Amino acid sequence: MIDNIETLSITKVFLQDDISAKIDAWKKNGDKIVFTNGCFDLLHLGHLSYMLKAASLGTKLIIGLNSDSSVKRLKGDSRPINKENSRAIMLASLFFVDAVGIFSSDTPLELIQIVKPDVLVKGGDYQIENIVGAVEVLANGGIVQTIDFINGYSSTNLINKIKDNNLETK
Repeated sequence: MIDNIETLSITKVFLQDDISAKIDAWKKNGDKIVFTNGCFDLLHLGHLSYMLKAASLGTKLIIGLNSDSSVKRLKGDSRPINKENSRAIMLASLFFVDAVGIFSSDTPLELIQIVKPDVLVKGGDYQIENIVGAVEVLANGGIVQTIDFINGYSSTNLINKIKDNNLETK
């Protein structure tokens, strides 16, 4: 049983290059590896629903998490709101998340190539042919799946509500 944050971060949070041993052990055990990624800057109901659906597609869910520098390049200088260690630990604390891999590039392609997931998942706003890593996953015999979002939930929307002092949520 995990009884503190430090243990949780040691057992479930990895830098990109350190995740291979965990993946190898799971694959030897016959686990079906599911991978998805994102910034997950402000964790909200939309994220939870999406990740829970992703987790249901296999036996182990790995979240690729953009590092702080990656988020800043993708979202601008005012992001991330939460630092990568905080975001990683929040994700790792979810019972259906088995590992969090932090990557520093703009895309998770290198991490996907390390993980070689059985299932690659992205949000329903993506076309499969435009999903980073789809070609590699399909070439390895895996599948690529999109999952619909819950309308009205996004970190950007939450940030704008806070800025506008309109804290009413669904």
